[in-house]
Amino acid sequence: MIVTLTPNLALDVTYELPELRPGHSHRVRAVHARAGGKGVNVARVLRSLGHDVLVLGLAGGPAGEAVRADLDAAGLPHDLAPCAGETRRTVTVVAGGEATLLREPGPAVTAAEWAAVEARIPDADVLVISGSLPPGVEAGAIARLAARDVPVIVDTSGEALVKAAPHAWAVKPNAEELAAVTGTDDPVAGARLLRARTAVVSLGAEGLLAVTGEEVHRVPAPRVVAGNPTGAGDAVVAALAAGAGSPWPELLGHAAALAAAAVLAPVAGSYDSAAYAAFVSSARVRP
Repeated sequence: MIVTLTPNLALDVTYELPELRPGHSHRVRAVHARAGGKGVNVARVLRSLGHDVLVLGLAGGPAGEAVRADLDAAGLPHDLAPCAGETRRTVTVVAGGEATLLREPGPAVTAAEWAAVEARIPDADVLVISGSLPPGVEAGAIARLAARDVPVIVDTSGEALVKAAPHAWAVKPNAEELAAVTGTDDPVAGARLLRARTAVVSLGAEGLLAVTGEEVHRVPAPRVVAGNPTGAGDAVVAALAAGAGSPWPELLGHAAALAAAAVLAPVAGSYDSAAYAAFVSSARVRP
């Protein structure tokens, strides 16, 4: 079983528009509302790939109830700890092949509420901790969980990323997040400054890079695709969790292919299965 922990769960609302013009009124073409947060998106992809998953996190207020109801409707097993604050909402506007995100900060979480989340983590084959920390949770909280005896994959940013990197089996920052905490735009140098056991860095349209020990692997994006890129990084994490223990060239090929296929889906946590199969067959990893 693969367990995904989303420290700052959300109710994700996605609006599809023909175009986005700031300062103007818009007619929305389609609306999607469902449980979200990076770890939930990872769990959705893993479930589509045929893996058993368990979703962990905190949920509170009406938005939290909507998250629980959507997870039930999606058939995603979950064990969410209650919190006094209201679960946050995120709004994504997809228009003209680009996505604009509005993220609420999330509820302030007490030490007791966070301890209840940690107590819910069962034995697992892989643990994924994905997303930002909510207000009130100290940056070292993820590092403590990353030191477990199973592969732990961490996708976060800021001080929490720095503290977790030496302990996790793998971390997955994007290039901007890595540069922000290391002060260098060179992703290889940044990964080594992070002292990560393995860092898989999302490079956007340029693909993925993995720095593991003295080895560096690069895989270009299968092709440039237009769509909603908000779930691409979560698809990368899902591929890493699904293939934990496989050789890195094989693992990165699947991760790059799944990320590109996720861009073609309208909402995060989904992917185009036909495109994924086609992209995997063309993936090329360079040492």
